[in-house]
Amino acid sequence: MEFQQRLPQNLKQTILFMAVISIISVNLIAPIITGLEIGFSVNNYLAILPRLPFIWLVVIALVVLTQKPAEALASHFLGDQPNFRGAMLITAMCNVFLMSLILTIVGAWIGTGHVSMDVIMNFPRAWPRNYTIALIVEAFIAQPIARSVMSAVHGSVAVQD
Repeated sequence: MEFQQRLPQNLKQTILFMAVISIISVNLIAPIITGLEIGFSVNNYLAILPRLPFIWLVVIALVVLTQKPAEALASHFLGDQPNFRGAMLITAMCNVFLMSLILTIVGAWIGTGHVSMDVIMNFPRAWPRNYTIALIVEAFIAQPIARSVMSAVHGSVAVQD
């Protein structure tokens, strides 16, 4: 029952779930990574703010493109009878793993406003940090909030029935 109430059950709920997670993630992860790269300041935050909608579009596209490969990777680790919390954590780890591989490069290109080989050359240094930040935000902030939203949506549906 916990599984059904805390996850989307139809397309409308899936869109809401993805919107909550992606908006929280983009607004936390990108500024944190940028701050670690060029320093934390109001001016640096304001400089990247106009680029966040473009990063958000890429994130949405990547969620759709990496969903099946991430599920397959997660099922490899989960086995036959996963519990809800374990399944959510492993699935989040797999989703973040695949997305962070791409976003470490593409996100930096969008953030800086130009395509550069420096991003690719710095990938081995930047990716582990980016993955860790993204995983912490996803597992402990964005996903729990989105699951709470789904629980509230399902609770309000049950009340209306």
